[in-house]
Amino acid sequence: MEHSPRTAPPETGRRPENSKPSWLKVRLPSHSNYFEVAEKLRGQRLHTICQSARCPNIGECWSERTATFLILGDVCTRSCGFCAVTKGIPQPPDEDEPRRVAEAVAAFGLSHVVLTSVTRDDLSDCGASAFARTVAAVKDRNPGARVEVLIPDFQGQEQALEAVIAVRPDVVNHNLEVPERLYPHIRRAPAFYHRSLGVLSLAKAKGAVTKSGLMLGLGESEAEILQAFSDLRRVSCDLLTLGQYLQPRRDLASVNRYHSPEEFKQWRLIALDFGFRAVEAGPLVRSSYHARRMAEGLSGGFQA
Repeated sequence: MEHSPRTAPPETGRRPENSKPSWLKVRLPSHSNYFEVAEKLRGQRLHTICQSARCPNIGECWSERTATFLILGDVCTRSCGFCAVTKGIPQPPDEDEPRRVAEAVAAFGLSHVVLTSVTRDDLSDCGASAFARTVAAVKDRNPGARVEVLIPDFQGQEQALEAVIAVRPDVVNHNLEVPERLYPHIRRAPAFYHRSLGVLSLAKAKGAVTKSGLMLGLGESEAEILQAFSDLRRVSCDLLTLGQYLQPRRDLASVNRYHSPEEFKQWRLIALDFGFRAVEAGPLVRSSYHARRMAEGLSGGFQA
């Protein structure tokens, strides 16, 4: 695919200093809905990526009674260099978790549900069957609710991905994260870049609506961002999120540059020129930010 006719946005952000720029500051949660969601999640013994990944939008989303459920525990088997999720040896899967997630969805009255997980390389199917059971439980308990899955790469196992696709989630999200050159910088093998594109390609071939996301601010060049857009469109990725990388801990990758809201607006327009059906872009945008709104703009779901 040819590059977008739009030019890359001029740099209006800035290099990291002792404090974050004003556009990255968020208010502490104060809405009663936030505390109600927190209480119900504790009561159901459920995890969210909002908490585990220290998402800056937790106050906004929980106040609107939305949350991204984190299944298969809160301990990841990989040590990526950008993520705040706890690394180590996880517990065995909780067989009752799909039911509790479905009940929580009903309690919150959600019309769009996002399910994600830690990476479980310790399991033979990398957790795909747990995704399938949870999607099925949510749909059975909540007829009419859309279910979006944000999945790991399942080590490239086609059978694992097919098990998830078989229960027909409404959106299949898998993040590319960064351009290919930066994979070693985030402690991922460069080959994983193409593995992730393969996951999206297979999901699309099976008829799914596909989605991916990129973090900006780790030292990527304009040309590399454009190449990532092109690579995602080459596998017919439908939806895209673009957000600012924020260093969650000192031992993880540092921020190279803070992109301004104006730059994100321009990158969104460029991405739309590449043919994405919807793009959410901004300094605080994360994978499931405004997920319902993005999905509502689509006509139809599975094409197979």
